[in-house]
Amino acid sequence: MSKVVVIGSGVAGLIAAAQASRQHEVVLVTKANLAESNTHYAQGGIAAVVSTEDTVAEHMADTMFAGAGMCWEPAVEVLCSEGPGRINDLVNFGVEFDRSGTDFAMGLEAAHSHPRILHAGGDATGAVTSDALVETVRKSATEIREYTFVAEIVVDNGSVNGVQVLDADGMHFIAADAVILASGGAGQLYRHTTNPTVTTGDGVAAAFRAGAVLADVEFYQFHPTALAVPGSFLISEAVRGEGAVLIDAQGERFMQKIHPLAELAPRDVVARGIQQTMIEQGGQPVLLDATALGSEFLAQRFPSITKACRSYGLNWGRDPIPVTPAAHYWMGGIATDTFGRTSIPGLFAVGEVACTGAHGANRLASNSLLESIVFAHRAVFALGEAWPTDAPSVRWASTEPLAELELLEPDHTSTAQVVDRVELQTLMWDSVGLARTGTDLTRALEQLHSWRPADPAHRLFPDWEDANLLLLARTVTEAALSREESRGGHYRLDFPDTNPAKARPITLVRKA
Repeated sequence: MSKVVVIGSGVAGLIAAAQASRQHEVVLVTKANLAESNTHYAQGGIAAVVSTEDTVAEHMADTMFAGAGMCWEPAVEVLCSEGPGRINDLVNFGVEFDRSGTDFAMGLEAAHSHPRILHAGGDATGAVTSDALVETVRKSATEIREYTFVAEIVVDNGSVNGVQVLDADGMHFIAADAVILASGGAGQLYRHTTNPTVTTGDGVAAAFRAGAVLADVEFYQFHPTALAVPGSFLISEAVRGEGAVLIDAQGERFMQKIHPLAELAPRDVVARGIQQTMIEQGGQPVLLDATALGSEFLAQRFPSITKACRSYGLNWGRDPIPVTPAAHYWMGGIATDTFGRTSIPGLFAVGEVACTGAHGANRLASNSLLESIVFAHRAVFALGEAWPTDAPSVRWASTEPLAELELLEPDHTSTAQVVDRVELQTLMWDSVGLARTGTDLTRALEQLHSWRPADPAHRLFPDWEDANLLLLARTVTEAALSREESRGGHYRLDFPDTNPAKARPITLVRKA
């Protein structure tokens, strides 16, 4: 029996821990409580082909269309073909999906050609899924370490042999035969984000420092509709799927003039349409009008959103509500093969921390939870197998990467300013957000290079997170500057067209 350390307690980490516990000693490490993750807040649902009126081929086609030419087809095929089986796994774990009679109730979301979005508890899919898996893991995992921060991935002779973690008692080493990173994304890079405060990219940063290759980090998806109030509460895409529309300050729909699919266009298109409209009306938020759906339907179909609106004094069954884009999902991350294997033997990455290539430049709505459960399952299946020498470079084996960037450490003086999170988030939002230019990206890099992380010997817990955010901000900005085109979640005002010759990944490695 080997020892496996699973890092993170979103759906990817919980699935990995539950499955691996059947044959291995498992230690699950999470920096908050077991239930705190992006998964818990997911509203939209899980996309999967569970209807005879739908096909895997159509799900693949929708995924690759949304991915704007950057999807890796083998990963997309794995995602879509294995999805139905993984839905059955969730049912067996106790997830009760919404039903229409005896069949799954399926919703339609942007850029999907068929209704294939499964929900649980209306708009509480993430919470229902997380709760069921947390209960399973508490019974099965060998050891669970909550409120424990992973500071470093430890590599010996080229392979992972454990992790350094920080808890209330200080720094500790946990030995491992394999490490499965499932620590989520880095929404806290941006001033406006739908992600919880724990999403500071710790797993990606630790893997990068250990020598793992990153890919596609310039592609960040901004959800079009977050409530324009403190906290940026997400208003699910499913609301627009049910028929809600976007209107400007004069009450006029505007997405019909921008894309044939109007409010159901790919997320990057809708987000930029909203941003442009906001600029034209002096920064004032646009409005999401769901009043035609009726208060009763909204309360039944979207109870969590209804409750959130009420908490801010909004009655969305009667009045349109103000919305704005917000950082939502990172398509890039630690490069992997189709079994979650990274460039470091023994280190797996699954969920948002990973870049499988399945999402390409722009994730199709509700494919994120699906990716987590599919690739977490595959990672556990590959435990103990020989590590291929081409993982994860098999993705770009037939063609060279667009660029292979080496990130050098700045030569900081002791008088350099210690990074401030709010300043970093503001810089990233203003210069490395929805619309980018070479001039803004260059200036952002200069600013990022002028900041330094706090001295490791005197760091408080948030300082460790801020050090990770600073490192990842540099990777995103470097890659965004290098990609001189617009594609998916990466939009350059100075290079507004998509260049077919550039449909190749940008990779990054850290140079000590």
